[in-house]
Parts: sequence; C-alpha cells; structure tokens
Amino acid sequence: MSTTKLDLTGLKCPLPALKTRKALKTVTPGDFLEVVCTDPLSVIDIPNLIRETGDKVEITERSESRIVFLIEKTNGTIEKMNDASSASQQ
Repeated sequence: MSTTKLDLTGLKCPLPALKTRKALKTVTPGDFLEVVCTDPLSVIDIPNLIRETGDKVEITERSESRIVFLIEKTNGTIEKMNDASSASQQ
C-alpha cells in the first residue's frame, strides 16, 4: 500500500473536488490519497465526491487553516455499476 499526497491549498470550490476526482483515477485500489485543502467547502464537496466513487474517506485533520482527507481507493464497485448502467441505457 502506498500513499499519494495531493496539496490543494489555496484552491477554491470546485477545484479541490475536481482535482481530487482526477487524482483518484491514477490511484491503485488498496492505496491511499492524502488531500490537503484550505477551502472550507471541501468538507462537504470531497465526502460527496467519495460517496459517488464508492471509495472511503476520513478527515484526519481539521483546523482553522487546513483540512486533511485520507481517501482509500477501493475497487470502485459503485463507479463500475454506474458505468454499466449508463452503457445499458445507450
């Protein structure tokens, strides 16, 4: 297991969620993505994103100056189900 670090300090909504989504595509299932944000809205946006992807997220630090998320990449079953559902509707 490895951890990829993503520093998104200074970025405002919606960039932290968009960059987190993009970075998650490069993470291998079983590995972690550590995301550091300063935008207070990321506390809402990133957990909502992770609910969509089916991965796991934990806030490991939350202070006035920053928020740190630890995201575990799972096998992406929800994302795959959504892809399969979209394909069957076409």
